Amino acid sequence: MKKKLISMILASAMAVSLMACAAAGTGATIESVDNSATEAAEETTDDAAAEETADAASEEAAEDFHIGIVTGSVSQSEDDRRGAEAFQEKYGEDKVTLAIYPDNFTEELETTIQTIVNLSDDPLMKAIIVNQAIPGTTEAFRQIKERRPDIICIAGESHEDLPEIGSAADLVVNNDFVARGYLMIRTAHELGCDTFVHISFPRHLSYETMSRRVAIMKEACNEFGMKFEMETAPDPTTDVGVPGAQAYILEHVPEWVEKYGTNSAYFCTNDAHTEPLLKMLLECGGYFIEADLPSPLMGYPGALGIDLTEEAGDFEKILAKVEQAVCEKGGAGRFGTWAYSYGYTVSAGLAEHARNVILGESELTDIDDISKAYGVFSPGAEWNGSNYANADTGVKADNTFLIYQDTYIMGDPGHYMGSTKVEVPEKYFTIK
Repeated sequence: MKKKLISMILASAMAVSLMACAAAGTGATIESVDNSATEAAEETTDDAAAEETADAASEEAAEDFHIGIVTGSVSQSEDDRRGAEAFQEKYGEDKVTLAIYPDNFTEELETTIQTIVNLSDDPLMKAIIVNQAIPGTTEAFRQIKERRPDIICIAGESHEDLPEIGSAADLVVNNDFVARGYLMIRTAHELGCDTFVHISFPRHLSYETMSRRVAIMKEACNEFGMKFEMETAPDPTTDVGVPGAQAYILEHVPEWVEKYGTNSAYFCTNDAHTEPLLKMLLECGGYFIEADLPSPLMGYPGALGIDLTEEAGDFEKILAKVEQAVCEKGGAGRFGTWAYSYGYTVSAGLAEHARNVILGESELTDIDDISKAYGVFSPGAEWNGSNYANADTGVKADNTFLIYQDTYIMGDPGHYMGSTKVEVPEKYFTIK
């Protein structure tokens, strides 16, 4: 716009010079020519200003849309919620609507569905992101599409089978359970572990993503000459609740470490189990490669008894403080994470991606565009990923992606494992 305005003013100036020359030859006065040129320049400036105002109004109208983000509560999925809040803070409460599904979502399916669907009542709503996409999300997306096909429906970290939710969602992005199933075992082996202990419960193991990951981990343990063991812990969504499930972990970790030895690495599939697991491993020995949904905030602050209020939102400072506390408790070289929270990045990154798509700046199913949006909330982090492939058919889904970040092992100094650069053997992508 500025270049256009300057060009018009220069053109007016040239016109003044030409008319002045003509006036000298015909006897017209310079004053009359100057007045005419001034009026022409004023009209040009007014037109340019009007056009600039119209463009600004058009741009404002183009951004007159809302984005909705649904997450679990702070007690169940704090990182997911904090990422949603970060996106809302960046663009404003008038543009971003947040919602929370029930903690006991397995028993409150209808409430979960309605919580998601209700966002589509807003006539300006253009995208709805659910992270984590717990059971009921697929049905909610189907109902939304029947009412509002214009709304982009995005699932982050789906608990439902990926082909199923992929049939209703426009985009699905999960952690790369295939690559990570192999890479976590490989990392444990590189750190000197001889046993890998997987802690879960029947509901989680019924999910395709988690059952396939178990099969991959078993095969990887065979490849690296390690033992693979499974332990069962209570589901926090049942009657025992989060307190009962956490108490179970606190009680049993010392038994497990005595049973499997201090060169054993532990992994749990539930966020609520993570804090007590970390706390007891720091006391009893053992390794922890990374959480199911990795983050320096996932379990570490509570397990270490540290306050991260002053560091809130600054993941470099958060990681540094967590790492220092881990080392002080003798955990150097045994505890890992992702430098940036996965749950935080998914909530904020998928919302950022949706916004870019709505504005015409990104393609919905372009992995590079997705990574670019994630990078806004994880500067400097390395990500890798690929399309999800059906284990039965080998066919890759166009709208479903699996991603992961490099693993960081805390120590003095800490170090990245280079996981994003490791080529996962092709056979692992069809193991089930």
